[in-house]
Amino acid sequence: MDRIFSALASQPRRKILAYLSGADLTAGEIAARFEMSKPAISKHLQILETAGLIAGKREGQFIRYSLVRDNLINSLNGFAQEVCPVAGPLKRESRMLGKGSRSGG
Repeated sequence: MDRIFSALASQPRRKILAYLSGADLTAGEIAARFEMSKPAISKHLQILETAGLIAGKREGQFIRYSLVRDNLINSLNGFAQEVCPVAGPLKRESRMLGKGSRSGG
């Protein structure tokens, strides 16, 4: 989870995620939207990929990046559940129900 929040701490990386939420893009298409060097963009993409927020797929000489939607949603949901004051009692109730079903009733 720390890698995800570290990746999200950067404005350029949040912008990359926003661009990828609309369409899968190559590294060059992403770089064209920023006023920074291609190596800097590559570093941001690497951080996002290491955090599991995006995935790159080689297409010939290009790498096309896309969001890993399940990971982002599940990570943010997990975080929200940890800080939400309502979540604690619901989690305890869920654990109790889970114990009851395993013990046969």
